[in-house]
Amino acid sequence: MTSLIGQPRTRIDGRAKVTGHAAYPSDEPVRNPAWAFLLTSAIAKGRIRAFDLDEARSLPGVLDILTHQNVGDQTKPPKQQAGGDTTTTMESDRVWHDGQIIGVVLADTYETARDAAFRVKVHYDRQAPAATFDQPGVEAHYREPGEHEDYEVGDVDAALAATEVKVDQWYETPTQHHNPIELFTTTAEWNEGELTIWEPSQFVYGLRNNVAGQIGIDPAKVHVISKFVGGAFGSKGGATARTAWIAIAARRLGRAVKLVATRDQGFTIATYRAETRHHLQLGATPDGKLTALRHEGWEVTSRPSNYNVSGTETTARMYACPNILTKVNVVHADRNTPGFMRAPPDTPYMFALESAMDELAVAMRIDPVELRRINDTASDPTDGVPYSSRHLMECFDQAAERFGWASRSPEPRQMREGDWLIGWGCASAAYPSNIASTAARVTLRSDGHAMVEIAGHDIGTGAYTVAAITAADRLGVDIDKSAVKMGDTDLPPASLAAGSSHTATITHAIAKACNGILAKVAQAAVVSSEGPFAGKEAASLRLSEGKLIAPDGTAEPLEQAVNRVSKGALEVYAEHIPQGLSPESMEKLYQGQPPMLRGQSREGVRAYAFGAQFVEVRIHRLTCEIRVPRMVGAFASGTIVNPLTAHSQYMGGMIWGLGAALEEKTEIDLAHARYVNDNIAEYHVPVNADVSRVDVIMVPETDQQVNPLGIKGIGEIGIVGMNAAIANAVWHATGRRIRKLPIRIEDLL
Repeated sequence: MTSLIGQPRTRIDGRAKVTGHAAYPSDEPVRNPAWAFLLTSAIAKGRIRAFDLDEARSLPGVLDILTHQNVGDQTKPPKQQAGGDTTTTMESDRVWHDGQIIGVVLADTYETARDAAFRVKVHYDRQAPAATFDQPGVEAHYREPGEHEDYEVGDVDAALAATEVKVDQWYETPTQHHNPIELFTTTAEWNEGELTIWEPSQFVYGLRNNVAGQIGIDPAKVHVISKFVGGAFGSKGGATARTAWIAIAARRLGRAVKLVATRDQGFTIATYRAETRHHLQLGATPDGKLTALRHEGWEVTSRPSNYNVSGTETTARMYACPNILTKVNVVHADRNTPGFMRAPPDTPYMFALESAMDELAVAMRIDPVELRRINDTASDPTDGVPYSSRHLMECFDQAAERFGWASRSPEPRQMREGDWLIGWGCASAAYPSNIASTAARVTLRSDGHAMVEIAGHDIGTGAYTVAAITAADRLGVDIDKSAVKMGDTDLPPASLAAGSSHTATITHAIAKACNGILAKVAQAAVVSSEGPFAGKEAASLRLSEGKLIAPDGTAEPLEQAVNRVSKGALEVYAEHIPQGLSPESMEKLYQGQPPMLRGQSREGVRAYAFGAQFVEVRIHRLTCEIRVPRMVGAFASGTIVNPLTAHSQYMGGMIWGLGAALEEKTEIDLAHARYVNDNIAEYHVPVNADVSRVDVIMVPETDQQVNPLGIKGIGEIGIVGMNAAIANAVWHATGRRIRKLPIRIEDLL
């Protein structure tokens, strides 16, 4: 039987999704729910002096209004995945940022709750806020290593002083928001002291433990359900303040409460990608070899948090270089706390590096692809540790051939068609290969049906299908007979669906459970005096096509093999702890603290996926409008479990990279530290008219060191480098180097 791993497969949950049968958290029915509407602050800094609630309370159907005055002592802020403290919400009268949750209105209907919320009058003691970089009142400081690493290799200052060719430039990326189609929703219901939460989540065990800690109850009394997630991209990876407040509201009312936050509220009650600045210095010899790399970054965060993404962990080890110095700073402003957003470190930081590499190639009159070839490396330049595999240049070669790079004119403004200036650009992509500890339970029935149970998360990536493929492949059954349960804390714990780790994480636990089933079936078969396998080696038997089979072809039906061990069905629970994580990592997982083995910090090996991005832009010589007629991306990411959904992940990332380069920016009112375009009408993302041809190349790669199944992860890498490739293409078309994203028409006039 041909392995199912690597064969394209449509989603097993696809029919449920397109017919509306898939139950997203806010779809889950509860009996007689009350409805919540959030009150959010109209200022970015100050204190609440008083509430005037009389008019709101007078509306028929209003049940309760929560503020810090009546419930402020009943919870505390959620713990963040990184960066320490976050802003408080209704715990006190303090306002940390615009749009902060300061109250919850509860009513019999959504319409009444909304109406009442707009009738609440809030009196503030206002203070002047500091919105972002260069504003009076922001506080910047060096972020001490701990959650990130800084690197100092060799003598960068001396190398830069001695170098013949150098790049010394500043780059910027803007604030961006996730804007998943599914809004931020929470439904909470109590039953005999136990709390059930329905909420879109990338980590149900983390949400369970976080909320339990906030409101002071045993995590065992909290049940979180999140079977489907309508887009997340990092925004639903951690707990937000809203969940505990809705739980408190439900407890006060003795009734289920539903919250569906509005689109504009989602900009301030959850996280976002913070704006960044980068000072990038490169030095090189006349033949193109790097001699020095200095990368210093600045990232905006909230007042109490030190959250940062510190992408220098990738840029420092991207190319061979004997002298490296990196540094990360955080800038505290009167804003909500940022968080994970697709390829959190690498999207902004690789923009700076890959733009600078292109500038270096231009300065040295070297083809940008060849400059990267000259500086390719088989080991981590920060410490000499080898990569488990690195097929960066294979990606460049295949993508360049598909793109037709050889016919590119090296000089800018030389390629055109009519009134359209044509530019070609490229950039490297990279993302660490992460994996976490996780558990799974697999049941194999004698009729050939299998059930996988794991508290994993399908955030639109196809995790249900990947789980079914893995089980069907290991158990030798039809994938259509493999069912999967996910997104529920009643199931065995799975780690955070983030960092391109989830496929590698859940498949290893599922495979281990399936191997346990095979071991039981095989051992029972070889010790049985009645079956055909007596005296054979148990380890040589396998399950395939509904049979237990020996190497010599001896076989028996699955029904007999299973019933010999357990009548009707056989169940195995397994925990997979990756090499490099301790046994205690499973206990931490149960406690909602996801243990992650990071690709950039493994013992003895560096594990990364690599890729190459190529893009063509066309810029009208009179209007300066920018079009992107084609993109080519080639990626080497180890074992691809399902090429069909993998293709979608790569393509979606590349398109998002287009948006990051040309369209996406959360505009900020500097005087009020307020997001202005907080809706999907004015927050621009790519639409069909913006995207013409997207070619994805999956470069075959076998990696025996990254993990037993050779899976590297693909969810993030597709976006990495595309913003730089487009900026480099804009230079090639116009001769103008744009170092601040997004690139707009006014930048080219």
